[in-house]
Amino acid sequence: MITVQIEYFAILREHIGKNAEEVQTEVVTAGELYDELAARYAFPHMTHMKVAINDEFSEWGAALAEGDSIVFIPPVAGG
Repeated sequence: MITVQIEYFAILREHIGKNAEEVQTEVVTAGELYDELAARYAFPHMTHMKVAINDEFSEWGAALAEGDSIVFIPPVAGG
């Protein structure tokens, strides 16, 4: 089990009502972590979501490590 820090932006932050949280998990990749959290919080379905690990854009299959900082970045509409 590892502990990671997660930050939420835009619609995800609005959906769950918090900016960040510390999570203990047994998953191995960023994608698995997102799936775990999506099931917990019933995230709305979104395409083109990005992930950053330790302040660098990353792949969904990237391995997580103890103490990592993960940011899920949904697409942002603007005008």
